[in-house]
Amino acid sequence: MKKIFVTKSYLPPMEEYVEKISKIWDNHFLTNSGPLCMEFTEKLKKYLGVENLEYVTNGTVAIELALDALDIHDGEIITTPFTFVATSSSIVWQRCKPVFVDIKRDDFSIDPDEVVKRINSNTKAILGVHCFGYPCDVNRLDEISKEYNIPVIYDAAHAFGVEVNGESIFNYGDISTCSLHATKVFHSVEGGLCIAKNPELTEKIRKVKNFGIDNYQYYYVGINAKVSEFHSAMGLCMLDHIDNIIEKRKQVYELYKKYLENCVEIPKIKEGIKYNYIYFPVLFKDENELLEVFKNLNEEEIYPRRYFYPAINEIDLYNTGDKTPISSDVSKRIACLPFDTYLEEEDVEKICKIMKKTIKR
Repeated sequence: MKKIFVTKSYLPPMEEYVEKISKIWDNHFLTNSGPLCMEFTEKLKKYLGVENLEYVTNGTVAIELALDALDIHDGEIITTPFTFVATSSSIVWQRCKPVFVDIKRDDFSIDPDEVVKRINSNTKAILGVHCFGYPCDVNRLDEISKEYNIPVIYDAAHAFGVEVNGESIFNYGDISTCSLHATKVFHSVEGGLCIAKNPELTEKIRKVKNFGIDNYQYYYVGINAKVSEFHSAMGLCMLDHIDNIIEKRKQVYELYKKYLENCVEIPKIKEGIKYNYIYFPVLFKDENELLEVFKNLNEEEIYPRRYFYPAINEIDLYNTGDKTPISSDVSKRIACLPFDTYLEEEDVEKICKIMKKTIKR
């Protein structure tokens, strides 16, 4: 029986990768911002339509670097509980306190009205998440940022290639971060991005990711967040295929929509959004329905994922007592269905038949 997992990482043709990494044997540059890393960085800027970008080891470190670049090492950061734990752990790692506010039901992003309610003299930043690649209300959050003089950071781990009214999602906020982990729509096996509005912030991130050193001078207390040439080579190969990858995923997305019509709630892509089709989330009637569907899919060796469950503020390590009823409700009945470039129509049809049969019963 064919096993179908929640995702299957795209790999470019092996010969393309071998051709890229053969240059490493020619020049013996393995890491430390080598020529492939620099080439990848410049091509990413052009592809994404951004000016200030640093390529780093992963998306989690990218958030920590963003906080450090903005000199945020204490105080409160307003954020969302409906996200992967790395968003919150990065805040705590920087010795800050996460303040969890609720999400909007239509796109699972942080609710700006709830953000305003929690701002106080100890608020150091707002950290929003473009969950499943659906953009936050970036214009409203920008207004709040200016009104209260509080920086906005975006965890855009899911949002590679997403645009809002023709503008890269990474050009919003003071700093946006992204994950290039193997499970993402675009990856370099491991990797992350920091995209800052201010070039001075990018310059600080560039130094901090290299132990705080530049030209044998010590500027900051830094870390090692540099990326190897092997990861850069994979990123360069992926760039040659990313448009086709997104188009293929769009086709799978449309198949799911067709087969699941009137079966489960499927979030809508809003007007003006160029989407990247990174996930296919669905909302079940309740948690019992979700669990029953999972049981029947698992019996056929099909493995969707509860993404994100539980809400972060319901985990003991991060429980601050903040009440977020929408996030709590959504986290219990949402799931991401198997979704990747390798899925065939027969796979999607099989998944949907099992779901429809279970839900009808």
